[in-house]
Amino acid sequence: MNRYNDTDIAAVYRAIRERRDMRHFRPDPVDPELLARLLQAAHLAPSVGFMQPWRFIRISNPQLRRDMHALVEAERVRTAAALGEREDEFMRLKVEGILDCGEVLVAALMDGRERHVFGRRTLPEMDLASVACAIQNMWLAARAEGLGLGWVSLFDPIALGQLLGLPEGAKAVAILCIGHVDQFYAKPMLEQENWARRQPLQELVFENGWNNVADSAVSR
Repeated sequence: MNRYNDTDIAAVYRAIRERRDMRHFRPDPVDPELLARLLQAAHLAPSVGFMQPWRFIRISNPQLRRDMHALVEAERVRTAAALGEREDEFMRLKVEGILDCGEVLVAALMDGRERHVFGRRTLPEMDLASVACAIQNMWLAARAEGLGLGWVSLFDPIALGQLLGLPEGAKAVAILCIGHVDQFYAKPMLEQENWARRQPLQELVFENGWNNVADSAVSR
């Protein structure tokens, strides 16, 4: 009775399967109504204690984009140095599309989060999990609409917060590049570039305790 029809179910799983963290964009503008739909999809996400901790900042100022790109580039260099023997390999990767995409959003955690203890008393990081749910909603909606989205996390959140005038207690957690693409990657880009591989599901699902191999359908 509550099940979707087969076509709708297939579309949901297709969006999940084909969603990609995009880095290559065309500069074509994103239709404002489409952007509004993506933001609404994000806002429909679940959140612990229904706190809705997400805040989205649209970056329409070209100079601000360039300043943000500089912050990301500085962190990219620092990250490469921290990777040791993989430094050169990392520096060859394209890790963002801030100057290329049609739209840039910053996803941030709200200020005043200490007031929300429902579901967070022992797990305060659930506010971040809630924002991640909102971003995933937007990601899947963007893929269904034929738009690419890339989550950039290579930045100093304090520096970005100062650049954007975030109030005390708020925290930037993602730069989201959104826009039209020539094509979606056949596989996740880091898998295509041999940076890492997708681990077999059966190695990640346990039963009744840590490292107990699950003898059930979920591990097949």
